[in-house]
Amino acid sequence: MRCVIARFPFDLSKSGVLESMKGIKPEPITGDSVIIGRCHYPVKQVGEVITRQDRRDFTSGEVTRAMLRLGFTCRTLDAATPAPALSPLQNASSLLGGPAPLSL
Repeated sequence: MRCVIARFPFDLSKSGVLESMKGIKPEPITGDSVIIGRCHYPVKQVGEVITRQDRRDFTSGEVTRAMLRLGFTCRTLDAATPAPALSPLQNASSLLGGPAPLSL
């Protein structure tokens, strides 16, 4: 499949990406990720390996689109996960600075 990443055209295949990532240790995931084999890789790490370009030269969106078109599973990190809602009793207790009530 032909795709453009950082203004450069690349001919990528699923088997080529699998071969390129073989033996590469996944870095900690802080943003978007792609599942290759049984490992979760940061999208920027995959882009750097398959294009041999600096990570600052492309966006994670460019690599994510290419990986999705090749059939890989991509995930985004939910940055804004809402906090669980407090009951009125728990909210009042936290506002007054008292100990949290025990749940039954």
